[in-house]
Amino acid sequence: MASVLSRGRVRCPWHGACFNISTGDLEDFPGLDSLHKFQVKIEKEKVYVRASKQALQLQRRTKVMAKCISPSAGHSGSTNVLIVGTGAAGLVCAETLRQEGFSDRIVLCTLDRHLPYDRPKLSKSLDTQPEQLALRPKEFFRAYGIEVLTEAQVVTVDVRNKKVVFKDGFKLEYSKLLLAPGSSPKTLSCKGKEVENVFTIRTPEDANRVVRLARGRNAVIVGAGFLGMEVAAYLTEKAHSVSVVELEETPFRKFLGERVGRALMKMFENNRVKFYMQTEVLELRAQEGKLKEVVLKSSKVVRADVCVVGIGAVPATGFLRQSGICLDSRGFIPVNKMMQTSVPGVFAAGDAVTFPLAWRNNRKVNIPHWQMAHAQGRVAAQNMLAQEAEISTLPYLWTAMFGKSLRYAGYGEGFDDVIIQGDLEELKFVAFYTKGDEVIAVASMNYDPIVSKVAEVLASGRAIRKREVETGDMSWLTGKGS
Repeated sequence: MASVLSRGRVRCPWHGACFNISTGDLEDFPGLDSLHKFQVKIEKEKVYVRASKQALQLQRRTKVMAKCISPSAGHSGSTNVLIVGTGAAGLVCAETLRQEGFSDRIVLCTLDRHLPYDRPKLSKSLDTQPEQLALRPKEFFRAYGIEVLTEAQVVTVDVRNKKVVFKDGFKLEYSKLLLAPGSSPKTLSCKGKEVENVFTIRTPEDANRVVRLARGRNAVIVGAGFLGMEVAAYLTEKAHSVSVVELEETPFRKFLGERVGRALMKMFENNRVKFYMQTEVLELRAQEGKLKEVVLKSSKVVRADVCVVGIGAVPATGFLRQSGICLDSRGFIPVNKMMQTSVPGVFAAGDAVTFPLAWRNNRKVNIPHWQMAHAQGRVAAQNMLAQEAEISTLPYLWTAMFGKSLRYAGYGEGFDDVIIQGDLEELKFVAFYTKGDEVIAVASMNYDPIVSKVAEVLASGRAIRKREVETGDMSWLTGKGS
């Protein structure tokens, strides 16, 4: 598959990661590792590449990292850097510090019982085991002196004394703090919400149990956003029936618009997923404590042995309410371009923050994407080391359903028109989301590498005008146009 080359870097056509073409270093996310670089010689018509067998087999390269030389590591009540949360933001922050030569103590803490893992994969592949999801092996953390406290819940942050208190009473002092707690899934508040076999997908254990219970049985998914639709797609081959309940009239409507949502809905219906749209759950009915039926406000009754709830999430910042760190009215942590909170020495990153999106006139936004969390974790680490880095990443995300990938770049909130090129029926299309005269986001299926190309144009600071995409002439993308 052709990657996109521009401004001294190459961008992956599938997930949008960018690598420096002279060093192979990872420059934009997602991902943790860089590429190998090889010596290339051109003689007459032939290209000679010199490479070690090992490099060719490994296909990836971990950047050189410092080790921890702090004598207090592992047992004392103080750490130089404390990172709350071990998603992409927390892990990338720790790794970046080590890559930049930082050799003091780093402690990460998480509510989870596992070392950092790939959470977005949970809804795409529900029976994946925790060890297959791990972002780094156990030995990696040992080798670079990155300590991870699992099942460790922070209950208070005392910024005046630079100290956090854990649920079990353990106290830890820090000199720099990163808050990357992510979000908590919203749950149903209807009658019968406490019945057994109703899940939000938060951990590998949740995901594994859903698959076990759904096999040959009836599954109901509440919410037709990314998580709900990924779970529905995955369960079609496992469950006897899969039903989706959604308040909007089409799936993904707020994100992808009416027409793309409808085309995707048709793909699901062709895979025998039943939709109950413009309604919500009134009651969950049980038999002997276990879920048996989902009653809808439209008065329909749907048979259900397992229910997955994907109706959005809220920032997991309750523990910060008394901390003096500024939170907005929705509970998000506002940060500046350097990922600094309202308190000096305290940084925040990932799904729980709002930050200025440089490319949309510094509008304060929350972008709960895997790629964005990586980028923010890196910027936070650089600023802990006083490097004055600013977040400038262009949002990029992808999803896969029924073996088909959808890619998306930009920030489409508030779009007022969608211009579609290609064939929606055939699911071979590119959709441009516009606001006024400007393209603010792009989505595609079976049209690679167009999203990565558009991402590179937007990341370079060039605006794409609505009229450029209305004609269907894509020459401006390949640099042949004006």
